[in-house]
Amino acid sequence: MRKYSEACEQNKDPILSVFRPLLKDNNNVLEIGSGTGQHAVYFSRHLPHVTWQPSDLVENLSSIQAWIEEEQLSNIKPPIELDARSHPWPITVADVIFSANTLHIMSWEMVEHFFKGVGEVLSDRGILFIYGPFSYQGKHTSQSNENFDRYLKQHDPSSGVRDFVEVNSLAEAQDLELIEDYAMPVNNRSLVWQKR
Repeated sequence: MRKYSEACEQNKDPILSVFRPLLKDNNNVLEIGSGTGQHAVYFSRHLPHVTWQPSDLVENLSSIQAWIEEEQLSNIKPPIELDARSHPWPITVADVIFSANTLHIMSWEMVEHFFKGVGEVLSDRGILFIYGPFSYQGKHTSQSNENFDRYLKQHDPSSGVRDFVEVNSLAEAQDLELIEDYAMPVNNRSLVWQKR
């Protein structure tokens, strides 16, 4: 039941280093695409003042729940089913929305739905934090990201490494302003927007 992702294990500490200064208050965090559940329990353990709401498609909820039951943390809620395409989302408001390694496995239509949902749910002055690979003005930041993009499209032509300019346009349409763009290990980025 409890699935494991090596990528989650490798990127959890770099992501936490970005999260800590963002989450100084008693925020409630909605994680979209919680996957195995590893990030949810790790960040909940290291940010005890934060209430964490994991979410994913129904087929991933059992692994997330298994990680939660193993850790027995009081500041993490049971996972909820959330499909970015289904509006309204099953949560009405969040101070922070976090998503890691999701946009490149979504179709572009799903990415558009993702930002529409963020715009509806994120509170005023709320934070959107997205982690993953991005290209810039149509150019990949590394050969490995170009290879990864090709691999994704071979398996699903609607997926692929997203371009920052296009993603930022969707964010700006939801009244989100980019406040940070951090280079991360393994040619990933941490993009942080704040709702105006």
